Amino acid sequence: MQYLRSPFRETYLRDMIERNRLRKTEELDELMNILASNIGCLLNPRKLANCFATVKHVHLSAPTIKQFLDLLQEAFLIQRAERFDIRGNRYIDSPYKYYFVDMGLRNACINFRQTEEPHIMENVIYNELLIRGYSVDVGSVEADKDKGKASREQKKVEVDFVANLGDSRLYIQSALSIPTREKREQEERPLFAVSDSFKKVLITLTTPSPFTTTPSASSSFPSATSSSTHHASTCERFHYISGREFDRN
Repeated sequence: MQYLRSPFRETYLRDMIERNRLRKTEELDELMNILASNIGCLLNPRKLANCFATVKHVHLSAPTIKQFLDLLQEAFLIQRAERFDIRGNRYIDSPYKYYFVDMGLRNACINFRQTEEPHIMENVIYNELLIRGYSVDVGSVEADKDKGKASREQKKVEVDFVANLGDSRLYIQSALSIPTREKREQEERPLFAVSDSFKKVLITLTTPSPFTTTPSASSSFPSATSSSTHHASTCERFHYISGREFDRN
Protein backbone atom coordinates (compact mmCIF):
# COMPACT_ATOMS: atom_id res chain seq x y z
CA MET A 1 0.00 0.00 0.00
CA GLN A 2 2.83 2.39 0.87
CA TYR A 3 4.37 2.11 -2.59
CA LEU A 4 1.12 3.54 -3.99
CA ARG A 5 0.60 6.21 -1.33
CA SER A 6 4.10 7.62 -1.72
CA PRO A 7 4.00 8.42 -5.46
CA PHE A 8 0.48 9.77 -5.13
CA ARG A 9 1.35 12.21 -2.31
CA GLU A 10 5.00 12.91 -3.03
CA THR A 11 4.98 12.95 -6.82
CA TYR A 12 1.57 13.73 -8.29
CA LEU A 13 0.13 16.12 -5.72
CA ARG A 14 3.39 17.82 -4.73
CA ASP A 15 4.34 18.42 -8.37
CA MET A 16 0.88 19.83 -9.11
CA ILE A 17 0.95 22.12 -6.07
CA GLU A 18 4.47 23.43 -6.64
CA ARG A 19 4.16 23.86 -10.41
CA ASN A 20 0.88 25.79 -10.14
CA ARG A 21 1.70 27.52 -6.84
CA LEU A 22 -1.49 26.32 -5.22
CA ARG A 23 -2.31 27.49 -1.73
CA LYS A 24 -5.42 25.50 -0.85
CA THR A 25 -3.62 22.19 -0.66
CA GLU A 26 -5.91 20.65 1.95
CA GLU A 27 -8.95 21.46 -0.19
CA LEU A 28 -7.29 19.86 -3.23
CA ASP A 29 -6.63 16.73 -1.21
CA GLU A 30 -10.23 16.71 0.00
CA LEU A 31 -11.51 17.15 -3.56
CA MET A 32 -9.57 14.05 -4.56
CA ASN A 33 -11.21 12.15 -1.69
CA ILE A 34 -14.66 13.26 -2.82
CA LEU A 35 -14.00 12.22 -6.42
CA ALA A 36 -12.61 8.87 -5.29
CA SER A 37 -15.74 8.25 -3.22
CA ASN A 38 -18.14 9.23 -6.03
CA ILE A 39 -17.02 7.26 -9.07
CA GLY A 40 -19.85 7.11 -11.58
CA CYS A 41 -21.78 10.02 -10.04
CA LEU A 42 -22.78 13.10 -12.00
CA LEU A 43 -20.77 16.05 -10.69
CA ASN A 44 -19.96 19.64 -11.56
CA PRO A 45 -18.09 22.47 -9.80
CA ARG A 46 -21.29 23.94 -8.36
CA LYS A 47 -22.36 20.63 -6.82
CA LEU A 48 -18.89 20.09 -5.41
CA ALA A 49 -18.83 23.62 -3.96
CA ASN A 50 -22.12 22.90 -2.21
CA CYS A 51 -20.65 19.66 -0.87
CA PHE A 52 -17.68 21.52 0.59
CA ALA A 53 -20.00 24.08 2.18
CA THR A 54 -22.56 21.71 3.68
CA VAL A 55 -20.46 18.67 4.57
CA LYS A 56 -16.95 20.03 5.09
CA HIS A 57 -18.02 23.53 6.19
CA VAL A 58 -15.40 24.99 3.89
CA HIS A 59 -15.96 27.76 1.38
CA LEU A 60 -14.44 26.81 -1.97
CA SER A 61 -15.74 28.60 -5.03
CA ALA A 62 -16.93 26.81 -8.15
CA PRO A 63 -14.23 28.50 -10.34
CA THR A 64 -11.51 27.26 -7.96
CA ILE A 65 -12.93 23.74 -8.06
CA LYS A 66 -13.04 23.87 -11.86
CA GLN A 67 -9.36 24.89 -11.84
CA PHE A 68 -8.53 21.94 -9.58
CA LEU A 69 -10.46 19.53 -11.81
CA ASP A 70 -8.65 20.79 -14.89
CA LEU A 71 -5.28 20.37 -13.16
CA LEU A 72 -6.14 16.84 -12.07
CA GLN A 73 -7.01 15.97 -15.66
CA GLU A 74 -3.78 17.54 -16.96
CA ALA A 75 -1.87 15.41 -14.43
CA PHE A 76 -3.62 12.29 -15.82
CA LEU A 77 -5.12 11.43 -12.45
CA ILE A 78 -8.76 11.65 -13.57
CA GLN A 79 -10.66 11.72 -16.85
CA ARG A 80 -13.98 13.37 -17.58
CA ALA A 81 -16.81 11.61 -19.40
CA GLU A 82 -19.31 13.94 -21.05
CA ARG A 83 -23.03 13.27 -21.37
CA PHE A 84 -24.43 12.54 -24.82
CA ASP A 85 -28.09 12.84 -25.83
CA ILE A 86 -28.49 9.71 -27.96
CA ARG A 87 -31.72 10.64 -29.73
CA GLY A 88 -30.82 14.31 -30.09
CA ASN A 89 -27.30 13.36 -31.26
CA ARG A 90 -25.72 16.16 -29.24
CA TYR A 91 -23.63 16.69 -26.15
CA ILE A 92 -25.18 17.90 -22.92
CA ASP A 93 -23.53 20.45 -20.67
CA SER A 94 -22.54 19.56 -17.10
CA PRO A 95 -22.80 17.62 -14.86
CA TYR A 96 -20.15 15.12 -15.93
CA LYS A 97 -18.73 11.87 -14.63
CA TYR A 98 -15.14 11.59 -13.47
CA TYR A 99 -13.13 8.36 -13.58
CA PHE A 100 -9.65 7.61 -12.27
CA VAL A 101 -6.90 6.77 -14.75
CA ASP A 102 -5.26 4.41 -12.22
CA MET A 103 -7.44 2.57 -9.73
CA GLY A 104 -4.42 1.82 -7.54
CA LEU A 105 -3.81 5.55 -7.06
CA ARG A 106 -7.51 6.06 -6.45
CA ASN A 107 -7.44 3.47 -3.69
CA ALA A 108 -4.30 5.03 -2.21
CA CYS A 109 -6.03 8.41 -2.23
CA ILE A 110 -8.67 7.16 0.23
CA ASN A 111 -6.31 4.81 2.10
CA PHE A 112 -7.99 1.72 0.65
CA ARG A 113 -11.10 2.37 2.74
CA GLN A 114 -13.86 2.07 0.14
CA THR A 115 -14.06 -0.91 -2.18
CA GLU A 116 -17.49 -0.55 -3.75
CA GLU A 117 -17.22 -3.20 -6.44
CA PRO A 118 -19.96 -1.81 -8.76
CA HIS A 119 -18.20 1.58 -8.97
CA ILE A 120 -14.77 0.02 -9.36
CA MET A 121 -16.09 -2.23 -12.13
CA GLU A 122 -17.58 0.79 -13.94
CA ASN A 123 -14.25 2.63 -13.75
CA VAL A 124 -12.33 -0.42 -15.00
CA ILE A 125 -14.67 -0.81 -17.99
CA TYR A 126 -14.28 2.88 -18.84
CA ASN A 127 -10.49 2.60 -18.75
CA GLU A 128 -10.51 -0.61 -20.81
CA LEU A 129 -12.62 1.00 -23.53
CA LEU A 130 -10.17 3.90 -23.76
CA ILE A 131 -7.24 1.47 -23.97
CA ARG A 132 -8.97 -0.25 -26.89
CA GLY A 133 -9.20 3.08 -28.74
CA TYR A 134 -12.83 4.02 -28.11
CA SER A 135 -14.00 7.50 -27.32
CA VAL A 136 -16.39 7.10 -24.40
CA ASP A 137 -19.37 9.19 -23.29
CA VAL A 138 -22.24 8.74 -20.86
CA GLY A 139 -25.51 8.22 -22.72
CA SER A 140 -28.85 9.86 -22.00
CA VAL A 141 -32.06 8.67 -23.64
CA GLU A 142 -35.80 8.98 -23.07
CA ALA A 143 -37.73 5.88 -22.05
CA ASP A 144 -41.40 5.23 -21.26
CA LYS A 145 -42.09 6.18 -17.67
CA ASP A 146 -44.25 3.09 -17.08
CA LYS A 147 -42.10 -0.01 -17.45
CA GLY A 148 -43.28 -2.43 -20.12
CA LYS A 149 -46.06 -0.13 -21.38
CA ALA A 150 -46.15 2.25 -24.31
CA SER A 151 -46.60 5.68 -22.77
CA ARG A 152 -46.56 9.28 -23.92
CA GLU A 153 -44.97 10.25 -20.63
CA GLN A 154 -41.25 9.63 -20.72
CA LYS A 155 -38.24 10.23 -18.50
CA LYS A 156 -34.51 10.40 -19.04
CA VAL A 157 -32.56 7.23 -18.31
CA GLU A 158 -28.83 6.69 -18.45
CA VAL A 159 -26.77 4.37 -20.61
CA ASP A 160 -23.53 3.85 -18.71
CA PHE A 161 -21.29 4.15 -21.77
CA VAL A 162 -21.60 5.14 -25.41
CA ALA A 163 -18.34 3.92 -26.97
CA ASN A 164 -17.39 5.04 -30.49
CA LEU A 165 -14.59 3.74 -32.69
CA GLY A 166 -14.63 4.90 -36.29
CA ASP A 167 -18.10 4.18 -37.65
CA SER A 168 -18.88 1.53 -35.00
CA ARG A 169 -20.60 2.11 -31.69
CA LEU A 170 -21.36 0.15 -28.53
CA TYR A 171 -23.98 0.90 -25.91
CA ILE A 172 -22.82 -0.62 -22.62
CA GLN A 173 -24.44 -1.16 -19.23
CA SER A 174 -22.32 -2.24 -16.26
CA ALA A 175 -23.86 -4.38 -13.52
CA LEU A 176 -21.86 -6.29 -10.92
CA SER A 177 -24.60 -8.91 -10.64
CA ILE A 178 -28.19 -9.43 -11.74
CA PRO A 179 -29.80 -11.39 -8.89
CA THR A 180 -33.44 -10.70 -9.78
CA ARG A 181 -35.62 -10.21 -12.84
CA GLU A 182 -36.39 -6.68 -11.65
CA LYS A 183 -32.68 -5.85 -11.59
CA ARG A 184 -32.25 -7.28 -15.08
CA GLU A 185 -35.14 -5.20 -16.43
CA GLN A 186 -33.70 -2.11 -14.75
CA GLU A 187 -30.36 -2.60 -16.49
CA GLU A 188 -31.90 -3.52 -19.85
CA ARG A 189 -34.37 -0.66 -19.95
CA PRO A 190 -31.98 2.09 -21.12
CA LEU A 191 -30.61 -0.19 -23.85
CA PHE A 192 -34.05 -1.01 -25.20
CA ALA A 193 -34.87 2.70 -25.25
CA VAL A 194 -32.17 3.19 -27.90
CA SER A 195 -33.78 2.66 -31.29
CA ASP A 196 -30.77 2.32 -33.58
CA SER A 197 -29.12 -0.94 -34.66
CA PHE A 198 -25.75 -0.59 -32.96
CA LYS A 199 -24.79 -3.37 -30.57
CA LYS A 200 -26.07 -3.20 -26.98
CA VAL A 201 -24.00 -4.92 -24.30
CA LEU A 202 -24.72 -5.68 -20.65
CA ILE A 203 -21.52 -6.55 -18.78
CA THR A 204 -21.87 -8.51 -15.54
CA LEU A 205 -19.34 -10.19 -13.29
CA THR A 206 -21.46 -13.34 -13.27
CA THR A 207 -23.77 -14.93 -15.82
CA PRO A 208 -27.38 -13.70 -15.36
CA SER A 209 -29.97 -16.27 -14.31
CA PRO A 210 -32.70 -17.13 -16.85
CA PHE A 211 -35.57 -15.48 -14.96
CA THR A 212 -39.10 -16.18 -16.12
CA THR A 213 -40.61 -13.12 -17.76
CA THR A 214 -44.22 -12.06 -17.47
CA PRO A 215 -46.43 -12.21 -20.60
CA SER A 216 -46.39 -8.41 -20.91
CA ALA A 217 -42.62 -8.33 -20.90
CA SER A 218 -41.90 -11.45 -22.94
CA SER A 219 -41.79 -9.58 -26.24
CA SER A 220 -39.49 -6.88 -24.87
CA PHE A 221 -36.78 -8.72 -22.94
CA PRO A 222 -34.50 -11.44 -24.29
CA SER A 223 -33.60 -14.65 -22.54
CA ALA A 224 -30.60 -14.11 -20.31
CA THR A 225 -29.05 -17.31 -21.60
CA SER A 226 -28.93 -16.21 -25.23
CA SER A 227 -25.75 -14.74 -26.66
CA SER A 228 -27.60 -12.32 -28.93
CA THR A 229 -31.25 -11.46 -29.43
CA HIS A 230 -33.16 -9.29 -31.89
CA HIS A 231 -35.69 -6.93 -30.38
CA ALA A 232 -39.08 -7.35 -32.04
CA SER A 233 -39.60 -3.68 -32.91
CA THR A 234 -36.09 -2.26 -33.30
CA CYS A 235 -33.96 -5.26 -34.42
CA GLU A 236 -31.36 -4.48 -31.77
CA ARG A 237 -28.38 -6.72 -31.22
CA PHE A 238 -28.29 -7.35 -27.50
CA HIS A 239 -25.44 -9.21 -25.78
CA TYR A 240 -24.74 -10.42 -22.27
CA ILE A 241 -21.08 -10.93 -21.51
CA SER A 242 -19.25 -11.60 -18.29
CA GLY A 243 -16.45 -9.39 -17.06
CA ARG A 244 -13.98 -12.20 -17.74
CA GLU A 245 -15.10 -12.50 -21.36
CA PHE A 246 -14.82 -8.72 -21.79
CA ASP A 247 -11.26 -8.88 -20.48
CA ARG A 248 -10.28 -11.58 -22.99
CA ASN A 249 -11.75 -9.97 -26.12
